[in-house]
Amino acid sequence: MFRMKNALIMLIVCMSLFVLSVPQAYCQFKELRVLHINDFHGFAEGRKTIGSDEVRGGISCLAWLADNLRKEKPTLLLAAGDMIQGNSFANLFKGKPVIEIMNAMGFDAMCVGNHEFDFGQDVLRERINEAAFPVLGANVKGIPELKPYIIKELEGLKIAIIGVVTDDTPIVTHPGNVKGLTFLSPAAAVEEYVEELRGSANIIIVLSHLGYNADMLLASRVKGIDIIVGGHSHTRTIQHMLIGNTVLVHAWEHGMALGVLDVVVKAGKIIEVKSRLEEIVPSRMKKREDVAQIVDRYAQQVDALMGRTIGEALVDLDGENVRTRETNLGNLITDIMRQQSNSRIALINGGGIRTSIGKGPITLNDVYSALPFDNYIVAMKLTGREIKEALEHGVSGIEQKEGRFLQVSGLSFTYDPGMPQGLRVVDVFVDNAKMDINATYTVCTNDFLTAGGDGYRMFREALKESHNFSITADTIRSDKVTYNDSGRSLKDAVVDYIKEKKNIDAAVEGRIKEVRCNEGVCKQPGKSPSSRYDR
Repeated sequence: MFRMKNALIMLIVCMSLFVLSVPQAYCQFKELRVLHINDFHGFAEGRKTIGSDEVRGGISCLAWLADNLRKEKPTLLLAAGDMIQGNSFANLFKGKPVIEIMNAMGFDAMCVGNHEFDFGQDVLRERINEAAFPVLGANVKGIPELKPYIIKELEGLKIAIIGVVTDDTPIVTHPGNVKGLTFLSPAAAVEEYVEELRGSANIIIVLSHLGYNADMLLASRVKGIDIIVGGHSHTRTIQHMLIGNTVLVHAWEHGMALGVLDVVVKAGKIIEVKSRLEEIVPSRMKKREDVAQIVDRYAQQVDALMGRTIGEALVDLDGENVRTRETNLGNLITDIMRQQSNSRIALINGGGIRTSIGKGPITLNDVYSALPFDNYIVAMKLTGREIKEALEHGVSGIEQKEGRFLQVSGLSFTYDPGMPQGLRVVDVFVDNAKMDINATYTVCTNDFLTAGGDGYRMFREALKESHNFSITADTIRSDKVTYNDSGRSLKDAVVDYIKEKKNIDAAVEGRIKEVRCNEGVCKQPGKSPSSRYDR
């Protein structure tokens, strides 16, 4: 009896010691909040979008909301890339104001986006060194300032955050911006670090600038990721997606919303998930004053340089739908390009047009916001076959709203999105006649596409076939080039046109039409079918 009593006491003591030895994080429920934004692109001030009279966005209001939400539970504030480039507010100062704002807001981490490279590597290094938070890029080799991951500790939870950027970056920024850098497979990089970190972290977050569809593939391929906070595709996810055991969230664009992800963790596992988007509506919110002061200080400088009126828009000029269909702003810009370079055809990637221009006075800032890149016009001789190949490439990513979708002038075409990639373009017309694939046409575009950007290899390959071919950061040379003014940007050509014309009116004219074809009969949605599509 005595022995049994002693044994029972020893058992109780051992169990007590075991319980005491278990980390506190494994014994209790832990709540964690992740606040996140992506694809901010320097849109610090609130603005009206086409079709709405209500101002949306504004980083000082977003900062105020983030502060209030942080008070409720342990919180991480994360940014999923494309923060420092886009709007004139950021571009005039090469992203410096955005980093200053993010420092004031107390961001915990940011992954590098493809547009972080748009000012070149030296500027990117400057911005990283100014940041009071780590900038992550696990799959980028050549910039030591980019860390692959960090580990944060909140309430006894160790949270690993791995950052990755799309390996398409060399073709979605100017090739000169990433010279000497290597972009590895994001999935391979994440897999490597997940394996390394799983034993030392309770939660693994991937901060991703890959795009929504690529994030879904990443979640299905790489096991052990608890949360993916994503960007790049500007996806508006009202609620999270659950792929296996991985939670996926995106938070739209331009600081128009703040993503809120709440999780409950027990024994190192997420057992409950809630998420939402908090849209930023200044009329219903307060501003965080110190952030507002930073915004005002830089905005005053922008207005002094860019606030003068150069013309009047008689209609809203749509720069928001340029990745999926013909728009009047796309038509206006390509018409100007064609006129400027004396070309027969003009093509520009929709991703090169970033915002709309509202009806009313047009300022210099409006044009520079719509066309934020320092691209210039290049014209060259291309065959009809090469033009058709370019059009096919343009519509090959329409489902994902890829920036390679083309706005056009001097031609019209129909395409069937239901067909396989490379076989979607049905008809192409130049000057009301069907395009001859063997004929040669003068085509203008921008230097980004000419150099092979957005995957337009056909332009670069066409120029390589001629004598005296070279592409540098400053100019493009080839016997096939008919116009090349690297000293004058596309946006300045647009500004000069608006100054001259004063009153700007543009319309959608049926240059790009979606059709559905079945056994040679094509039908535009909402119209009667025809054996040869009626333009």
